[in-house]
Amino acid sequence: MKLNIVMVEPEIPQNTGNIARTCAITGAKLHLVHPLGFKIDEKSVKRAGLDYWDKLDIEEHNSLEDFLSKYKPEDNNMFFATTKGKTKYTDINYSKMEEIFVLYGKETKGLPEWLLEKYLNTKTIRIPMLPTLRSLNLSNSVAIITYEILRQHNFENLQQTSQYFDKN
Repeated sequence: MKLNIVMVEPEIPQNTGNIARTCAITGAKLHLVHPLGFKIDEKSVKRAGLDYWDKLDIEEHNSLEDFLSKYKPEDNNMFFATTKGKTKYTDINYSKMEEIFVLYGKETKGLPEWLLEKYLNTKTIRIPMLPTLRSLNLSNSVAIITYEILRQHNFENLQQTSQYFDKN
C-alpha cells in the first residue's frame, strides 16, 4: 500500500516538520502544495524531523490546481480531512486500497470551500471531537488518520515488535 499525505498550503513550520517525521517513519509520501507559509529549509521545519529528513519521500506542487490535475480525485482513493466532513475517518474501509491520498488544509482555514463543497458527500472525512472546540493540532490529526490507515493494512512493512531488549 502506498500512502500519500498532502499538505495544502501549510503555514506552521513545526507542524510540517512533525508531519514529515510521521511520513518518514511510516513510509508515507509527503506532498507539499504551495504557497507555503515558511521556507522548506527553515530550521524549525527540519528540527522537528531532523533525524528523518533525508529518509523522506517528498513531492512539491506549485498549487492545489496543479496537484489535482496530476492526481485526480475521481481516479484515486482520495480523501479530504476536515472538521466539516460527513464521514468519520474510521468508517472508511482502506484495507483494499493500494494507493491512498489524504489531503489536509492550512492551519488557519483548512481546505478550500469549493473543494469541500464538490466532494462533501463522497470524499470528506473527519475526526470526532467536542462540538464546542475548533479542531485538533494538524500534526496530531495527520498521525491519527495515518495510523488508522496503516492499522487496516496490518502495519504492512513496519516493525511490529520491539528489538530493544534483544541481546542476540
